[in-house]
Amino acid sequence: MLTARLSRPLSQLPRKTLSFSDRGNGTRHSLPFYSASFVAVGRRTYANSVNPVGSKAVLVTGCDSGFGFSLAKHLHSEGFLVFAGCLMKDKEGDGVKELDNLKSDRLRTVQLNVCKSEEVDKVLEIIRSSLKDPEKGLWGLVNNAGISTFGEVEFTSMETYKEIAEVNLWGTVQVTKAFLPLIRRAKGRVVNISSVMGRMANTARSPYCITKFGVEAFSDCLRYEMHPLGVKVSVVEPGNFIAATSLYSLEHIQAIANKMWDELPEVVRKDYGKKYFDEAVVRMQTYCNSGSTDMSPVIKAVTHSLTSATPYTRYHPMDYYWWVRMQIMTHLPGAISDRIYIH
Repeated sequence: MLTARLSRPLSQLPRKTLSFSDRGNGTRHSLPFYSASFVAVGRRTYANSVNPVGSKAVLVTGCDSGFGFSLAKHLHSEGFLVFAGCLMKDKEGDGVKELDNLKSDRLRTVQLNVCKSEEVDKVLEIIRSSLKDPEKGLWGLVNNAGISTFGEVEFTSMETYKEIAEVNLWGTVQVTKAFLPLIRRAKGRVVNISSVMGRMANTARSPYCITKFGVEAFSDCLRYEMHPLGVKVSVVEPGNFIAATSLYSLEHIQAIANKMWDELPEVVRKDYGKKYFDEAVVRMQTYCNSGSTDMSPVIKAVTHSLTSATPYTRYHPMDYYWWVRMQIMTHLPGAISDRIYIH
């Protein structure tokens, strides 16, 4: 069984309300849910680890900022040899400079755009030549690189759908395929960063949801195929950590919205109207400001997946509200979950 460990009394936790209507008499009912740090407690513990960590190398993609940046630093502190794939390595981005300033022979930043096969191949050669014994392989691959956007289906261009999928889905597939021979030799780990939006959809997030649902399916297929070969595949499904990763600022959201509105077909602008569009943008701004500011649950989940002798198939670093919502939307009939959360 899973249990929730609450650090504060329930009455002191931030509360969110689920509302649904009774069609019979027209009344509405509300159920309170409290946001809390959810800790999965099971038979397997974080102490059940593989040894020695110091002899193991890991590639993490998307290390310029956010989860990837923090992961690279944390895994380095844990004793791993870390290859930090950075999109802005060639342009000397701020994240790259900070990682390089650690001046450690166990942390190396590498230029990596996961959409470019030539850069993936180059990193593969760099890592292969850096390993003491390439035949013993690469212990871990963390597919973290990703981008996001928002917008209802009729507001989103096909170019945007393709751009998000190119990074989040096909980039994950491309990097994984390139490094699997090394991972197989080490009987190592593949860790794919998905999202709660890879388990349940939401309005105005279809470009992102499509790619994360794809990452989930890819991870399952890969896990089935790699199990006989001794490779373990895990998926990490973070909740709302936008505030922690600084993925969106209010200015960035407004810039995306302005561009989206300017590029809409005239019939769509006329049918929906500016008022409806602006209200959707405000909802997105509210969502981005409501997320967790503490990335440590995600960092701990990835670390466990790389170090545990028996890693979980899926990790759910998210607050209690999102965990409950995910269970309802994935286990109850759609007519019920839609009534609670959508309609």
